[in-house]
Amino acid sequence: MPDHTAPAPSTPPAAEGAPVAPTSRRFVENKPPRGLYVRVFIYVVATHALLAFMSLLVVIAKSR
Repeated sequence: MPDHTAPAPSTPPAAEGAPVAPTSRRFVENKPPRGLYVRVFIYVVATHALLAFMSLLVVIAKSR
């Protein structure tokens, strides 16, 4: 009897010739998801807006 037991699979493996159900979106390994582009764009815009605000505060403080 082996020391490590594996649980029985809940679904049987598909036969080699069985058709695969099509998915609505095709996964491409080399292309990151669209949400990543959106988040990076938001982070870049937010960082530049924060930097502009802090620069404005410095300019106002120097003028007084």
